Amino acid sequence: MTHKRSAGLLLFRRTGPRRGTDAGTGVEVLLGRMGGPLWASREVGGWAIPKGEYGPEETPRDAARREFTEEIGLPPPEGEYLPLGEVRLSSGKLVTIWAVEADLDPALMVPGTFSMEWPPHSGTVQEFPELDRVAWFAPPDARSLLIPGQLPFLERLLGLLEP
Repeated sequence: MTHKRSAGLLLFRRTGPRRGTDAGTGVEVLLGRMGGPLWASREVGGWAIPKGEYGPEETPRDAARREFTEEIGLPPPEGEYLPLGEVRLSSGKLVTIWAVEADLDPALMVPGTFSMEWPPHSGTVQEFPELDRVAWFAPPDARSLLIPGQLPFLERLLGLLEP
């Protein structure tokens, strides 16, 4: 059985040292809150790294850049792509993420959409945003909001950025 594969970009920006907090490295990461009715009431565990599935005809890095544009509606940032490796989720999906240092204004986001039948068994198909919003978070907040299966990518990024 072939498992699905997904790739994405974790944007980070340096904010300078923060005194008296657990923010640590003075870094923020850009996360997106999952869109659609199934995620509407979830904050904790409802945010994700912008990513998406790809097939064998596409490289993971190309897929990560394409998916960033599809989910955020903006071109992927240029700069050094830091590989954060892979994580196999409990579903079996293999996720590959790169970190890129960039600044992005969340207000500029134009989210991609997906269609699903809602309410269930109603026969009504509706469109929903892939991500209903994006925002910058310091590591302590990102840890509590991020989907648990994606936490290793945040920790790997912070490990790379430690002095």
